[in-house]
Amino acid sequence: MEPLVSTAWLEDHLGDGELRILDATVDVDVTTGQIESGRRRWESGHIPGSAFADLLVDLSEPDDRFAFTMPSANRFAAAIGGLGVGDGTRVVIYDARESMWAARLWWLLRTYGFDEAAVLDGGWIAWVGEGRPVTTDPSAYAATTFTPRPRLGLMVGKDVMSRAIGDAHTCIVDALGPREYRGELAFYGRPGHLPGAMNVPARRLLDRDTQCFRSLAELREMFRPALAAEHVITYCGGGVAAASDALALHLLGHRDVAVYDGSMAEWAADPSLPLVVGDE
Repeated sequence: MEPLVSTAWLEDHLGDGELRILDATVDVDVTTGQIESGRRRWESGHIPGSAFADLLVDLSEPDDRFAFTMPSANRFAAAIGGLGVGDGTRVVIYDARESMWAARLWWLLRTYGFDEAAVLDGGWIAWVGEGRPVTTDPSAYAATTFTPRPRLGLMVGKDVMSRAIGDAHTCIVDALGPREYRGELAFYGRPGHLPGAMNVPARRLLDRDTQCFRSLAELREMFRPALAAEHVITYCGGGVAAASDALALHLLGHRDVAVYDGSMAEWAADPSLPLVVGDE
């Protein structure tokens, strides 16, 4: 599948036997930082046939330090297989929050070797805004076997991130907002960004009105330095917005991209690790 599909494409394919539609919404209160599953939102209305994929509970590894950590192969296989995703299926993922959560699940599927997945361009906001069908009827797919085929290097940890700093062949991309990048806001304890990182905020990848991804020409301009690099690592606060940047780079044809899973939640918690304040 193409990495993005349109709302029109999805409506035309509702009811396809091999298609799985997953709502991956996680709700975040930006004023308090409180995070909760989007299941209740899904129950109040969703795309017909969609099942709810719980990134907060089922599709992350339990970790007292971080809300979202890449799940083990066994945990991911059990959870995603329980949603009906396996060999011979195709998946379209959407969310109600700027497609970042959909991108995170899309990246997890890629990391475990599954390529027949796409993000719904514009997500729930575009779907509802265009007057497409919505239901509150419960939806689920029969569980199946998902066989994980891990791809090394698509999700990386702190050690790899540390070695990337100063590496002439690697471009580091910060997907947080510009005020967080500059250190004017510090949601993760210490302010600033990783040394040498360029800033491409994930929210700016989308057209403000449609919530669809910007044109390839616009994205190419935003990521120009990264596209010239041999290797790219994206990060954000917890490895979610970073997946949106990774998806955009994939759309632009870059095939050596990784997401730093722990991101600022892990990096800023270690006072021995460097951060830069300002636009440097």
